[in-house]
Amino acid sequence: MGLLYLGTPLVWEEAKKYADHVRNHGIAQFLHIWDRLKDRQGDELLWGDEVEYMVISFDDKEKNAKLSLRQTEILAKLAAIVDDIGADCPDNVSVPKFHPEYGRFMLESTPGSPYTGSIPDLLSVESNMRYRRTLARRHLNPNEIPVTFTSFPRLGVPGQFTEPYFNPFDAVSSHSLFLPEEITNPHARFPTLTANIRRRRGSKVAINLPIYIDEKTPRPFIDPTIPWDRDIYQEDSEAKLGAALPDHIYLDAMGFGMGCSCLQLTFQACNVGDARRMYDGLIPIGPILLALTAASPIWRGYLADVDCRWNVIAGSVDDRTEEERGLKPLKENKFVIPKSRYDSVDLYISDDWINRPEYNDNPLPYDEAIYDRLRNHGLDDLLSKHISHLFIRDPLVIFSETIDQDDSSTYFFVTQNIQSTNWQTLRFKPPPPNSPIGWRVEFRSMEVQMTDFENAAFAVFVVLLSRAILAFHLNFYIPISKVDENMGRAQLRDASVSNKFYFRKDIYTNTSATSSTTSSSGASSPVDGMPKKKEKKMRNCFPPRPQPENGFTHRVPVEEEYEEMTMNEIINGKGVDFPGLLPLINAYLDTLDIEPRDMAKIQRYLDLVRRRSDGRLVTPATWIRNFVTSHPDYKKDSVVSQIINYDLLMAVDEIERGTVFNSQDVVQVNIPAESGDMGILSNHVPSIEALRPGVVEIIESSGTQKFFVSAGFATVHPNNKLTINVVEGAPLEDFSLDAVRSNLQEALKTASGTGSEADKLEARIEADVYESIQNALAK
Repeated sequence: MGLLYLGTPLVWEEAKKYADHVRNHGIAQFLHIWDRLKDRQGDELLWGDEVEYMVISFDDKEKNAKLSLRQTEILAKLAAIVDDIGADCPDNVSVPKFHPEYGRFMLESTPGSPYTGSIPDLLSVESNMRYRRTLARRHLNPNEIPVTFTSFPRLGVPGQFTEPYFNPFDAVSSHSLFLPEEITNPHARFPTLTANIRRRRGSKVAINLPIYIDEKTPRPFIDPTIPWDRDIYQEDSEAKLGAALPDHIYLDAMGFGMGCSCLQLTFQACNVGDARRMYDGLIPIGPILLALTAASPIWRGYLADVDCRWNVIAGSVDDRTEEERGLKPLKENKFVIPKSRYDSVDLYISDDWINRPEYNDNPLPYDEAIYDRLRNHGLDDLLSKHISHLFIRDPLVIFSETIDQDDSSTYFFVTQNIQSTNWQTLRFKPPPPNSPIGWRVEFRSMEVQMTDFENAAFAVFVVLLSRAILAFHLNFYIPISKVDENMGRAQLRDASVSNKFYFRKDIYTNTSATSSTTSSSGASSPVDGMPKKKEKKMRNCFPPRPQPENGFTHRVPVEEEYEEMTMNEIINGKGVDFPGLLPLINAYLDTLDIEPRDMAKIQRYLDLVRRRSDGRLVTPATWIRNFVTSHPDYKKDSVVSQIINYDLLMAVDEIERGTVFNSQDVVQVNIPAESGDMGILSNHVPSIEALRPGVVEIIESSGTQKFFVSAGFATVHPNNKLTINVVEGAPLEDFSLDAVRSNLQEALKTASGTGSEADKLEARIEADVYESIQNALAK
């Protein structure tokens, strides 16, 4: 969320008077930035992540997991100690930053400084995320934890779901039937934004998610928890007048969407052209990673028949009037607007020759006067349409103190009133004035994962894919309408294994008769019989895409350029027909000079994506749904009870902390640290140690237990507490020496065989792990 402006926000009736003023000055501010920085070149790769947490308060006596509304107090504590924790940070972690978010139960964290293109920085993402979580946890109450969980399962249920309790009768900004006013960050921006969306729309927002039909779910399902006859606000009757649909879970407030947590990544580009190319290249990836990270199957205490948050957030900030939604003829408004402010991208914007006009096949309303102004200033057609399309939206929060500004030295109206209230799967971000920051792209579709390892894995996947797109001049273009269809499919239950998605067949830039990943990049192709020297870090500036030999003729109709593929085919490939995103990433990794041990770590992250895509690992949404439906308290009626929610969030915390074993009576723990075997006794200095595959030995006064762990981190906390988080782990006694030897031989055979480099590398990693287990068992 970043910094919040302190001032006096205008209610909608006053704010709408300044809408054209804000547009006019917002365009002036953008053009000042454009004139100064359109030719900026050579920026290095700097990138970062944003991870959002929910703070959960556990009532062990009542078996109730509630949302802690102490955001302001917690952030004040974290801000107060930032200057004192530098010496406590691991060497590869800068002092992190914490920010407020919409929900008063939420925290947003970012790295203290951007990651670079170096391999050590790439491999520091997980430890950075882990340190941030550890730091937050230290400054919570003993019964509170920070969880990376997309949507709180019982947000808006009758009874107590927050700590402390508040009644939804006082929801003066949202007029919600379910959420109290106190759920929202008290900063003036947030309740004003909530109220102005409702006032501009002319009604409350209305989101209806299909309920998951189980054996004892009533048919039709008419939600008995909706206060149908409440009569406090004028919108209270909307639910019984049709806003709440049968067989659906009804949500009626911004808090249901903006109270969700997600994982976002931002990349600095070499120049504005590369930023536009990266933006376009990642647009078709948005729904793919939404499906792979699906993590939100429960809403307002019910299992839904969807797995993702996206349409909930889209509906929660949908301020379009009935005219703008096409329900009434245009009279008071200028445009029929097909989508909410929060939705998938509407327009490819690169001026690259491979961007065919046919790809932008959706209706695109834009402000013609703003478009003409931009074109007359020298901007090209696509960028002018992108900006003038964003500016059809009214600014929702205007502070009286900011109405008059110096347009040459700020872009406040660009960010605060336009850019930050247009939430799409990607965001094209101009450089701030008087800043060393360059042109950037923000990737926004992913759901936050339950563990730092998973979040780091998807961060590593996306940054490597972004490099492959630029290095190999990859072409992922499909019609924008098909991207929208993919977004709809991605949210369905079990989408990653049961649905197909539209994806481009030929992803190489065909400037001549043949093309391949290596020849496209030039990064590892032979020159005069000598292989090109491998690079030590990920590059940010690449040679321009080659021009076609015979002009810009596109050889086949757009409809023949794409087809439906399974998730496994998109990620892992389908033979000679399509290479797959992971093999493309591995081809890019082959252009880098990476130590084998570092490559093994990278492959562990990529292996998570591989296993998710081929179905060997389920998505968080599927795991959550299975947890609920197998819980002893579940009545097969779609209801997620208080005790199920309590046990679920307890289990999520244990998974994140890697709790296979828990003991208070420990004398010493021996760990296989990357730096060497290490013994940890009481009063050990606080630290974070990366673990290699090996044995964790736990010595208690009553005996010793041994666990084999594949890799992970050990965190030594103050007060003699040690947590060990690993990707996989099991008691050493569970392994069969004969089976390990057999699997080792099979892995060695594959590693030395004639398969692909990716298969051989994965086999070498497996062999290393089996060898470590074998050595441990032989001792």
